[in-house]
Amino acid sequence: MKEGRVLLVGAGPGDPELLTMKAVRALKIADVVFYDKLVGKGVLEHARREAELIPVGKSKGAHSVPQAEINALLVERAKAGQTVVRLKGGDPFIFGRGGEELDALRAANIAIEIVPGVTAGIAAAASLQVPLTHRDVSHTVTFVSGHEAGGKAPSFEHLDLKALASGNNTLVVYMGVTTGAAIAQRLLEAGFRPELPVIAVENASREDERRVATTISVLAAHPDSLGLKSPAVLIFGEVAGLPVAGVVETVLAHEEVKHAYA
Repeated sequence: MKEGRVLLVGAGPGDPELLTMKAVRALKIADVVFYDKLVGKGVLEHARREAELIPVGKSKGAHSVPQAEINALLVERAKAGQTVVRLKGGDPFIFGRGGEELDALRAANIAIEIVPGVTAGIAAAASLQVPLTHRDVSHTVTFVSGHEAGGKAPSFEHLDLKALASGNNTLVVYMGVTTGAAIAQRLLEAGFRPELPVIAVENASREDERRVATTISVLAAHPDSLGLKSPAVLIFGEVAGLPVAGVVETVLAHEEVKHAYA
């Protein structure tokens, strides 16, 4: 029996044209593809016709396949001699639980290859034409998750928020739509200035992409003001106040918010 292997492949943020050539080649040699819910429409069309396509996607509060079961499926198929592609939205190692799958595969002595992908934060910035780092206003960029285990808002205990509040930093928050207000409040308490710009981008790179601009103080005071759904990323920082390309909505256009800040 031939030896199987697993390729952990980043599918990018949704636009199939943002797939890497290596990701396309991986799909064309796969015997089976286990794919995430966030894999964009059109991406799976690159898989070879004979490949078995199996959805194992997760979403907040609706884990269709437990992570341990996904790990076991990857090991089982590889040990059966198949070429397995684990297709993950964005990049496998940016809040994608790729590290857990890597550990399970290594423990089973499975041959592994990692194919990186364009992560949503980078795609959002590219779509907006807003640099996440800029010599004049942002010298660093920090990627964080908007949720801790169990769906709680993040405490950010591992971050020196007061140091980040001093400026010249961009904070990119993944999975922060429902916790955005709590995050904004936490940043205000750490010393971030109330007028610091924020841009939230839903479905970055996809046809139904939406962008909403606000400030930390408005977001903290109005938890539902963004009016967005997951998947979305939030960009906090001076770069969010730079000129952007395309249409950007603003929460200040919402009548209830305009009234509160009149």
